[in-house]
Amino acid sequence: MKVILLGPPGAGKGTQAARVAEDLDIPRVASGDLFRDHQQRDTELGRLARSYMERGVLVPDDVTIGMVMEWVEAHRDVSGFLLDGFPRTLAQAEALERAMADRGGIDRALYIGVSHGELVRRLGDRLICGTCQTPYNMASSPPAEPRKCDRCGGELYQREDDKPEAVETRIQVYLEETEPLVGHYRKAGILSEVDGERPIEEVTGALLKALRSHRVGEKQQPPVL
Repeated sequence: MKVILLGPPGAGKGTQAARVAEDLDIPRVASGDLFRDHQQRDTELGRLARSYMERGVLVPDDVTIGMVMEWVEAHRDVSGFLLDGFPRTLAQAEALERAMADRGGIDRALYIGVSHGELVRRLGDRLICGTCQTPYNMASSPPAEPRKCDRCGGELYQREDDKPEAVETRIQVYLEETEPLVGHYRKAGILSEVDGERPIEEVTGALLKALRSHRVGEKQQPPVL
């Protein structure tokens, strides 16, 4: 299946994307992973993205889309894939639908819903591994050793945009730019919504149930934007 995983910052998309992709045996990627990969390889797209990030402005849609489409094309021969947190805007959704037109489009969009108060709490408690980018939450999923990654031993840190003064801005930006995607995919008939405030295992189970109960042939075509 070709799956999109949506949700606000702090909804647990990274954790759930890894679990769902492993269960379905399909590759997954997040736009942040692609940014890091392109910058490490010093590609043209990576240099372009860095030029915006160093100025503290959002990377334009066309740069992000270019990275994602390159990754999608590289995985044309696999049975499916999972995109974690992409698309983020309606413009990105439109570009993705054009690129996927000859492959039957996206099969399912999964949305992890979490209340505003819970998002603020989670983001304030979140730490990220500086080496492998594994996320931790000091309240619900802390590391075995303080400030040390269980997976690779790397040092954990709090992202600048997870600090209190930045959290409200992130949530507001999401509501303005990304929340409309929920309505877009609901209208297309391919959206499944899951309560993201339940325990991690229950959220995973609900996401997998939504996918397994969906038959690709029954989905509607996404509307033209």
